[in-house]
Amino acid sequence: MNIIPLQSVAIFIIMTFSDLNLNNPLWNAISDAGFVRPTTIQYKAFPVIMSGRDVQGIAQTGTGKTIAYLLPLLKMWSFKKDRHPQILVIVPTRELVVQVVKEVEMLAKYLSLVVRGVYGGTNLKTQAAEIAEGLDVIVGTPGRLLDLGYHGALNLKMIKKLVIDEVDEMLALGFRSQLEHIMDLLPEKRQNLLFSATITDEVEALIAGYFNRPEKIEAAPSGSPLTNINQVLYRVPNFNTKVNLLKLLLATKPEMTKILLFVSTKALADDLFDRISADYPDNTGIIHSNKDQNFRFNAVNRFQDGTFRMLIATDIIARGLDIEDVSHVINFDMPDEPQNYVHRIGRTGRADKKGEAISLVGDLDTDWLLEIQELMQYEVPVLPLPEGLEISDVLTDAELPKIQMKNVLGKLPKLADDKSAYHEKKAKNTKVNAKVRYKDKMHAKYGKPKTRGQKKK
Repeated sequence: MNIIPLQSVAIFIIMTFSDLNLNNPLWNAISDAGFVRPTTIQYKAFPVIMSGRDVQGIAQTGTGKTIAYLLPLLKMWSFKKDRHPQILVIVPTRELVVQVVKEVEMLAKYLSLVVRGVYGGTNLKTQAAEIAEGLDVIVGTPGRLLDLGYHGALNLKMIKKLVIDEVDEMLALGFRSQLEHIMDLLPEKRQNLLFSATITDEVEALIAGYFNRPEKIEAAPSGSPLTNINQVLYRVPNFNTKVNLLKLLLATKPEMTKILLFVSTKALADDLFDRISADYPDNTGIIHSNKDQNFRFNAVNRFQDGTFRMLIATDIIARGLDIEDVSHVINFDMPDEPQNYVHRIGRTGRADKKGEAISLVGDLDTDWLLEIQELMQYEVPVLPLPEGLEISDVLTDAELPKIQMKNVLGKLPKLADDKSAYHEKKAKNTKVNAKVRYKDKMHAKYGKPKTRGQKKK
């Protein structure tokens, strides 16, 4: 007799959100949003979070983990007159703050619930004044939450539910100290939820120090290629040929309607934007951490509404972008962290839609590609370069071979055998200054004492 695993049974039993036993306000909000079936992480996390246990969730970007933790938390939420926040969500970037706030507002459409988002780069007093009006859910970045807490503007003693989202990225950005200080301000009796795409040693240390035997929920193994995303790559020799190929694809493939293009550094993003925007000035946007807040939000909004056909972004921003209907993700270069590749391509192929991921792999990207394919246990198919592509032999400074300069300084003198820091002076330096009296000097010269004359009386 074949025994069907419990997880497989859950897949067949829970087919719609109505099976999650939601209350009417949440069910109506889900219906208005047009959601029908929960994702894997959503139906796995719901009963565990509802039980009150701490949770360690592992889910890739694009699997719906934000709704996975918000649905049960909002179902357990109850109105309080004091309006101090009961739910705290910590995320690494401003963009993700905005996205989570939108998700809360969507789900709380029929609830008397107030949510606020806080992040750096805006007026602290303005945010403090908004908090003073009362709220139920607060979403923020670690630094700004800590500022508000230390200034007395934010009371965290009533927090019942703590969510740390994208914790691996947060720790990679150096936020561990801020996270620990925030958790020291929270009441000991609370439910902790942690969601991450990868579980590193730092994540394990954070869990061991602040969580109470969390239950592990895994939607998909970290690094698994997403089945609804078609991945391909081109072998391209250098930066300038990559630019030529990108322009050729834009000109010949009208199905590339909404392209998220990832690069590894801010400098490369700026260089690429200068080259592409020359031909597509009104269709190209750029976003990275050196751009100010309003510029970043404006670029994302224009990409979202279709004004921009392409948005150039860095990996740090990848975690905070939740943009609908991205038709293609293009990796202009390969990330140096294999997990970031999965985060990048996870921006397309969302909500059961098909997506395309194209990687431009140069000579400097080969080692990163091998690590990515080893992580995914998947070999990305290679496409031949299209006809008419101009192959450039002009290299950038980063692509030029490094010249090893010959040491023309010569060898250093050998140290004494006793390794002493001191050594004998050379003969010319052994002379000792001694004061010679005038009387002795004259005696040596004339053979008898020589006086300056009799003193006058």
